[in-house]
Amino acid sequence: MSHRKDQRRSYWAANVRLVVVLLVIWAAVSFGCGILLVDWLDRFRIPGTGFRLGFWFAQQGSIYVFVILIFVYVWRMNALDREYDVDEEGE
Repeated sequence: MSHRKDQRRSYWAANVRLVVVLLVIWAAVSFGCGILLVDWLDRFRIPGTGFRLGFWFAQQGSIYVFVILIFVYVWRMNALDREYDVDEEGE
């Protein structure tokens, strides 16, 4: 019984670590690149478009990163589920 409880705690800790890492990345991109560093990033332009990089991050880049992070979360959680033997395919 204790082993199962330790396994659940480890699974939950891994899940929380993953969520925290992904949220930090999202905050860095959306708040950092879209607000704090926008003036510095605006010195650069996206090749072929003429859009300033800071403007792009503020308007679209952080949304793209958020969607990518959703797919990363799903991919990593599926791996964690298999690792801790709580995947839906095993039922």
